[in-house]
Amino acid sequence: MARKESITVDMILNAAFEMTRRDGLSGVTARRLAQEAGCSTQPIFRVYKNMAELSGAVYARAVEYFRTYYAEFPRTGTSPFANLGMAYIAFARKEKNLFKLLFVDTGALGEGEDLPERVSMYELLNGAEGNVVFEINLAKSQGCKDPGGMFMKMWIFIHGAACMTLSGDYDLTDEETMNLLEKAYQSFNA
Repeated sequence: MARKESITVDMILNAAFEMTRRDGLSGVTARRLAQEAGCSTQPIFRVYKNMAELSGAVYARAVEYFRTYYAEFPRTGTSPFANLGMAYIAFARKEKNLFKLLFVDTGALGEGEDLPERVSMYELLNGAEGNVVFEINLAKSQGCKDPGGMFMKMWIFIHGAACMTLSGDYDLTDEETMNLLEKAYQSFNA
């Protein structure tokens, strides 16, 4: 009778994903992952042919995690792009290492045939639901003359604020952030 495997693909990927959340993708090594998953390195390399392939799986999981986070984030703002900004900034604040992997350190995955194609920032934000397109159409319906240009102005502002959370230089409350996003939209639309 064959020995029953106790370490599953899900266990390895879950451990690698949690390590990435905590330590960043560069902190996921075969030995550290084996220790985290409670196994030797053998099951890791039985499932993934190398660490690049595992990194790709972690990246794909991070993409789905962000999409779910964004979809479930409460919408409280009335100005176009305010809710997008709140979700994005909150994600950067809560999930610093995943935020870096998805939106800042575009070279973290390296290169290789075992890696998934990187999702562009726009594709990641827009998602299958058309989140950015929705915000652009909302701006247009509220009389914005250049909603595409407005998105670019707001996006630079939003991304800058989110990146400030990584260094600890962003200490505004959610209420202050929403107020700032709505005022920025009004100022850019003047």
